[in-house]
Amino acid sequence: MESTRSSSPNPAQGTRSSTWCRDLLITLVCTVAIALLLVQYDDFDAAAYPSEELAKKPVFEVPRVNSHVLHGSEKVGEGQLLGPEDIVYDPKLGVIYTSCSDGWIKRVRLSDSEVEDWVNTGGRPLGLALGNSGEVYVADAYKGVLKITEDGAIEVLTNEAEGIKFGLTDAVTVTKNGILYFTDATWKYELHNCVLDIFEGRPHGRLMSYDPSTKQTKVLARDLYFANGIEISPDQDFVIFCETPMMRCMRYYIQGEKEGSIDVFIDRLVGLPDNIRYDGEGHGEGQYWIAINTEHTYSWDLARKYPYIRKVLAFLEKYQKRPSVEKNAGAIVVDLDGKLVERYYEPELTLVTTGIKIGEHLYLGNLMTSFITRLNLTQYPATPSSLTN
Repeated sequence: MESTRSSSPNPAQGTRSSTWCRDLLITLVCTVAIALLLVQYDDFDAAAYPSEELAKKPVFEVPRVNSHVLHGSEKVGEGQLLGPEDIVYDPKLGVIYTSCSDGWIKRVRLSDSEVEDWVNTGGRPLGLALGNSGEVYVADAYKGVLKITEDGAIEVLTNEAEGIKFGLTDAVTVTKNGILYFTDATWKYELHNCVLDIFEGRPHGRLMSYDPSTKQTKVLARDLYFANGIEISPDQDFVIFCETPMMRCMRYYIQGEKEGSIDVFIDRLVGLPDNIRYDGEGHGEGQYWIAINTEHTYSWDLARKYPYIRKVLAFLEKYQKRPSVEKNAGAIVVDLDGKLVERYYEPELTLVTTGIKIGEHLYLGNLMTSFITRLNLTQYPATPSSLTN
């Protein structure tokens, strides 16, 4: 006769399982408690963002949209362009200049995408501007504002104002009369830890000008929230610059009745803006392209509202690795009055720094890629957003 084993539960086994679950719970609670205690005593001090800014909600409705910009796109200079942050076009030479994380400013020929190592600044070039005589102006995160002549000679124009050195020279533009306007994103932090400036929630940014004829640097506006990309208007009467964590672009008047004043050019953007580019060549026929580093998210909403969340994020940034929540990066297009016209983005795309239209193509710079993304806008245009819903 075949014996059978009892299938009734083993009391000892159940006790061991219960003890294991209890120990795991205690370990998790203790780990979280210790982590929170470490964060609490960390010296990073996050501030509250202005309540009137927290009340604003981003506008996601755009007349025309392309939500899959990587579909049909090309990788220009793949493997040769490390972190191509900004892009500027020289129509006379038929090349674009781009600023790379290895210190190189590289030239890319549009006709065949051939990449040339042009000049290495020895720092980290970010914003670029083409001068009136073929020179290139550079906002270098570590070196300040540079001038590079056509034959590659580098001159440091300015790296401090009012006795305060630039912490993160970010973007630069130049007027027809040769005056440079540029941003220092934060005088407190450097490029390697600049995200802490956004987590801190205090305005350390500055807007400045530099006059080559007098070699004088002026602070035009201070107490800005991470002052980022900058562009001159087609009529040369104002400059537009971005305040990244505020998700807006401001307008500073450089001449006319409003000279010296600031107002909002466009507010409640869909995400965090970086560089801004004008695609026209004359008076009034062009548009502005604003790079969106990442779309506004619910988690960023909470972080802006509660300083302690940003303190936790800063702690993770300094000692471990904070979770990545960036998504839907790309570029938006606005008209000369600051009204939304089009949006180009991709759900998996992050850390886009520049969007610029050259001919029939959109070129996207990015902090993390080793190439520039190029999309033919004739073949892959933005379509009415009602058709995508």
